[in-house]
Amino acid sequence: MERNFSQHVKEILGYSREEAERLQNSNIVPEHLLLGIIRDGSNRAVDALVGLGASLRTIKSSLENELSASNNHMEQSSELTISKSTDRVLKMSMLEARFMKSQETDTEHLLLAILKESDSPAAQILHTNDITYDEVSAFLKGNGDTTREESTQRPSPRDMGAGFTDDDDDELEDERNYRREQQGGSGSSASTQRSGNDTPVLDNFGTDMTKAAEEGRLDPVVGRDNEIERLAQVLSRRKKNNPVLIGEPGVGKSAIVEGLALRIVQRKVSRVLFDKRLISLDMASIVAGTKYRGQFEERIKAILNELSKNPNIILFIDEIHTIVGAGGATGSLDAANMLKP
Repeated sequence: MERNFSQHVKEILGYSREEAERLQNSNIVPEHLLLGIIRDGSNRAVDALVGLGASLRTIKSSLENELSASNNHMEQSSELTISKSTDRVLKMSMLEARFMKSQETDTEHLLLAILKESDSPAAQILHTNDITYDEVSAFLKGNGDTTREESTQRPSPRDMGAGFTDDDDDELEDERNYRREQQGGSGSSASTQRSGNDTPVLDNFGTDMTKAAEEGRLDPVVGRDNEIERLAQVLSRRKKNNPVLIGEPGVGKSAIVEGLALRIVQRKVSRVLFDKRLISLDMASIVAGTKYRGQFEERIKAILNELSKNPNIILFIDEIHTIVGAGGATGSLDAANMLKP
């Protein structure tokens, strides 16, 4: 995603670095961005803060106290780095600019993005001073801001998977998911979406893990939050959305998938994955009983047909290396070749 920052924002990024050096902090965090906005003094973000009755002096003092009291202190010979939360804020500011139909990312978009990073001290200090995302958004809209879409509840950066990767595909997919949530979520119930009546072949050769999670047959997964979040983020992409879990036997690869099934049922994933059916395919049962030539290919083809007709299904192939050569005979295709895109 092209970082088309305005001159104001570029200057503020420079100020934020200088503020981090002045306060001897090792990482550039959202608090430094907010200090940079205030230091710049003449921009739309400052206009919004002043217009909403905030005291810039009070906010600046609170930010400096927070940064001085934090453990974010620079050691000798260490270099300044951008924190993950700052990276998320910068990405979110670009999305804010796009949805406000702005040609470039300006200070008001940066302020809105800081407020969306609600766990950061910068956002909490703003909230303490009665500055909220909705109030800033309404102020900008009421003061001649560029046309903005109707304000429904926007997703947090974590719901979109922001901050996990810097790939352009991920950022574009974040924007696509962001727009989809703006337009509203799915209106059908989970039980309707997960009905297996139209997938008899998959029901026969696979196990519906989301149904197992609904029925309480899956145990909670502990200590794998990062892996599960990364898995959900990759699955939410438009392209390159086929993750492969690699690891030694017994380390818990299948447990990560079970954790994802639990999160889908609990709706602790982005809206893109709401009401998905996670089905674990049993390759051994597909191969079993295929005595005659063509039987195996027919089964794989039937599975692929059901998958194409039911885009809400996520297929999990356990021990995926076994598909190479599975069902293959002289003059016939194996499972790996049939599943190639």
